[in-house]
Amino acid sequence: MDESQLVTAHQSKSLGSPDGALTLTVGIDEHVNQLWYEVKKEDHAYINKSLLALYGPDEKNFTHTPDALPVEYTSFDETWDQPWGEQRSIHNNYNELAVKGESFTIRFRLFNEGFGFRYELHGESETAITHEETSFNINGNASAWWIPALGQNHYEHLYHKTPIQELGIAHTPLTLELENGGFMAIHEAALYNYGSMNLIPAEQGLKSKITPLSTGNAAEISLPFTTPWRTVIFSDTAVGLTTSRIMLNLNEPSKIEDTSWIQPAKFMGIWWGMFLHYFTWGSGEKHGATTANAFRYINACKEFGIRGLLIEGWNEGWDGDWTQNGDKMNLMQPYPDFDIHAITKYAKSQGVDLIGHHETAGNMAHYEWQLPEAYDYYNTFGVRYIKTGYVSPRSNGKEFHSSQFGVNHYQKTVEMAAERRIMLDIHEPVKGTGIERTWPNLMTREGVMGQEYEGSGAVTPEHTTVLPFTRLLAGPLDYTPGLFNLSGTSRKISSTLAKQLAFYVTLFSPLQMVADLPEHYRGHAALQFIKDVPVNWDTTIPLDGVIGDFFVVARKDRESDDWYIGAITDENERTVTIPLSFLPEYRSYTATIYRDADDADWQSNPEAYVIDTQNVSKETTLTLRLAPGGGCAIRLAIDGETPLPYAA
Repeated sequence: MDESQLVTAHQSKSLGSPDGALTLTVGIDEHVNQLWYEVKKEDHAYINKSLLALYGPDEKNFTHTPDALPVEYTSFDETWDQPWGEQRSIHNNYNELAVKGESFTIRFRLFNEGFGFRYELHGESETAITHEETSFNINGNASAWWIPALGQNHYEHLYHKTPIQELGIAHTPLTLELENGGFMAIHEAALYNYGSMNLIPAEQGLKSKITPLSTGNAAEISLPFTTPWRTVIFSDTAVGLTTSRIMLNLNEPSKIEDTSWIQPAKFMGIWWGMFLHYFTWGSGEKHGATTANAFRYINACKEFGIRGLLIEGWNEGWDGDWTQNGDKMNLMQPYPDFDIHAITKYAKSQGVDLIGHHETAGNMAHYEWQLPEAYDYYNTFGVRYIKTGYVSPRSNGKEFHSSQFGVNHYQKTVEMAAERRIMLDIHEPVKGTGIERTWPNLMTREGVMGQEYEGSGAVTPEHTTVLPFTRLLAGPLDYTPGLFNLSGTSRKISSTLAKQLAFYVTLFSPLQMVADLPEHYRGHAALQFIKDVPVNWDTTIPLDGVIGDFFVVARKDRESDDWYIGAITDENERTVTIPLSFLPEYRSYTATIYRDADDADWQSNPEAYVIDTQNVSKETTLTLRLAPGGGCAIRLAIDGETPLPYAA
């Protein structure tokens, strides 16, 4: 082979990004016979030489590298459309370098804003990957926003900022602020049949630690085998991280040919009442999932123009400590006070979609024993959406949710649901890695300390200003927004009412809950924003933000010319300046601004809000006060059909 196409210990190979700004170089470390990579932007190194290796039984290095390996170069450029998402059209443009060994390939794809790489093992046999040593030797010091992995509460933690040397075992996405300026986020894409990647400190930066099976292995596999992509995105600004679509682009196109049945929606729920102790999941005099309550909530959905209704606790198995009832959940047997025939018939007559619910209490084996019949049972009643739950420290009493075992279970439910035209909202999930491109019926996930923790003192006003730069880099988030009664219950909420409205824009999900009780919405002019705001977007433009301080984003509706803006802040009052330069030329808009009142404060006066209207255009700049723990939500609607007169 032509030596110019070989990578050796003395001859590295480089790859440029499509715009020429990034350079990725690979070489062979002759001392350990392993491949290394590094990434630079012009003369600045983001990642110094970092070793790559996969190990099997008896410390066999699957990627042990000889003196020389051939490399292949390719390029790719396309634009594809999502059936739903933050952006309708996605540009997928990368240059690729593949290093090819006899028993493995390591494939790199370099985009303008970052890169991904994966291990591909060849052969035909059964084996195990005992551990993976993927390193990210970050140039210089860095601080990280992170939550702990391999714990009891999965992803349900507040984020903390520490030097990377002080990390424990950290989940990805892991967002880093570099000492010499700029930001970096490390994650993964296309997580299938493998344990989730976590990160731990290493001598020169970070390295991977794969969530193990109960056997201790990272994965038990059949060759040939391909790992998930390890992804890194770079940005000069924090908000720039939120614009990357690398994770989606590293997933395969949709395997669902006809996606017309996959429909984003807003939904109410007999849910928040449980947290307020008005209702119970279990049967009895306070049972929430009754026929009477279902009819009442269906009527509220019809009244408010909310498309869906989630009903939890309807099936037998919730009595007692339901978190221990994984083997008792009967997903095809309603409680006697829940007439599923009458309820589904009435919902259909009112144009309301029911969101079904499958709680497993972490017993994946018992759940799989009931599938696919439990899906088919819902199908007979026309229920097209299902929320699933896995409340438990370990699956089947021994496996991490994010292990290969859990990853394979979640994927089985997604594919089985797709066959039956069912859309999923998964709680206590494995993290998002962009597989919604391939399986768009997987619409949203929890995987966060959400609003169910409100009132416990755990959630801080800062929390939601961190999420756009961390958890939301993994994909859609079911945060369950929309609480209006912020001071009249036993639960103290860490936001103002205007901030609750802003969540519909700042915290993306194609299924968005309208979480409060119906009686808490009646008489509120602010409900109009929830009625109006879409959950599916044509264009998303982050405008400003500092991790843990504030975030401002604009999004264009996919079905109209309307734009929406959301702005949120932490516990500190601040003024945000919002130029509307993203609007089209020569168009006048009416801005309806739902903002904190002048005396609003999340602690002392959370429900005080004002609705302002004004005519705006591309030349307008809005200046708005955000109260402590506050926010604002804005609808920009085309003002008539006549363009503004041309002005030189």
